[in-house]
Amino acid sequence: MDPNYAAGLVWLRRDLRASDNAALYHALKSCRQVHCVFVFDKAILDDLPWRDRRVEFIRESVVELAAALPEGLITLHGDAAEEVPRLAQALGAQAVFANHDYEPDAIARDDLVRARLGDAGIALHTFKDQVIFERDEVLTQAGQPYSVFTPYSRAWLAKLDAFYLRPYPVEKYAARLAPRPEKYRRAVPTLRELGFEASNLAELQIPSGASGAARLLTAFRERMDRYDTDRDAPARNGPSYLGVHLRFGTVSIRELVALARSRSGSGAATWLKELVWREFYFQVLANFPHVGRGESFRPEYDRIRWEEGAEADRLFAAWCEGRTGYPLVDAAMAQINRTGYMHNRLRMVTASFLCKDLGIDWRWGERYFAQQLNDYDLSANNGGWQWASSSGCDAQPWFRIFNPVTQSERFDPDGEFILHYLPQLAGLPRKALHAPWTAGADYPLPIVDHAAAREKTLRRYAVVKNGDPHD
Repeated sequence: MDPNYAAGLVWLRRDLRASDNAALYHALKSCRQVHCVFVFDKAILDDLPWRDRRVEFIRESVVELAAALPEGLITLHGDAAEEVPRLAQALGAQAVFANHDYEPDAIARDDLVRARLGDAGIALHTFKDQVIFERDEVLTQAGQPYSVFTPYSRAWLAKLDAFYLRPYPVEKYAARLAPRPEKYRRAVPTLRELGFEASNLAELQIPSGASGAARLLTAFRERMDRYDTDRDAPARNGPSYLGVHLRFGTVSIRELVALARSRSGSGAATWLKELVWREFYFQVLANFPHVGRGESFRPEYDRIRWEEGAEADRLFAAWCEGRTGYPLVDAAMAQINRTGYMHNRLRMVTASFLCKDLGIDWRWGERYFAQQLNDYDLSANNGGWQWASSSGCDAQPWFRIFNPVTQSERFDPDGEFILHYLPQLAGLPRKALHAPWTAGADYPLPIVDHAAAREKTLRRYAVVKNGDPHD
């Protein structure tokens, strides 16, 4: 089939890889010549702190991607909604190709770009790439979106077959990549040129780019069979650590699902289930957009009266800074603050503690995690916080309240994780590591008594069951 366009432009965003990339494949197949661009978007970057691991990760991944594309990569620094239409016109492109981005701000940006391109007679084509199934591809028999994970997961797995996992053969049409015009033969901007400084990314040895994702995946293959038993222990090397790579598309979701599906055993099956959870939250955000506006999935939970004022501010600051007096919570907060990563079990523990021990609105925690997490994704972050606060779809029951001490004893029994982040507790007996106040340790006392906080939370949440007595 002959190409439809003489020239096209691929706008790379959350898909920083040269292989198995839907937009790149369709552009190469549809155009006689193809240019590729990545925009360091000021509309996003200008709101970030001057030292941000994510920006450094993106930049390093873009440098690698530029080297992987035979003709290089055009990189720009500006407002993407202005730069992309301007570049497309300058290159004489008849069409721009990109992969779908599902967050509300990104959808609004893409709508604006589509309109501006349309005014110039240029088409915008977008494709599914970062998920296996999109918004309306897995529905109930009544044609409605799922709000409970287990039946969604069954339907998702039943629909999955080899067709959805086929990689896009970019290499087949790579000869159509066009040389960059002299005007755009600039190197990728440095962090300083972007207005940032180096973070501790290198010190943490977080590998970037497609090569970094490949190294992590190779290592995870060796321990995937133990994933179901090791994933809940924060001191063990259990997770894949691929979250940030999925977030920025330095690895293909199709490759990961194909790998999980090709392996037998409960480890691979459990990991695949976690990948399905990721897609579940994507479709929740798409089908129930009010959750992306800061509203509870279940509106009745917006009647809850959270703590406010100076006392709430004090408790929240202690939580953020890891000064709650509960070592597992404090160690988990130290982990996210120092590394931008938090183990999944600890995300649940710390979120439950904020909402159900401290009585603080889950949205405060959601915003804090959004600032700190390397792998921050609106859909998963919102879904996780609403799950922990019981306000989301298929969330834990409102009366289920994690005990931070028993969670510590169960999932970090020897205190290995705690001691890694709180070495000042090294002299305590093992059992006292989970509740140092019982041994008179020189450590902050708990900022709340869990038993008393639990009773207060049950009363706080009773408004959901019984209605607001003040109405």
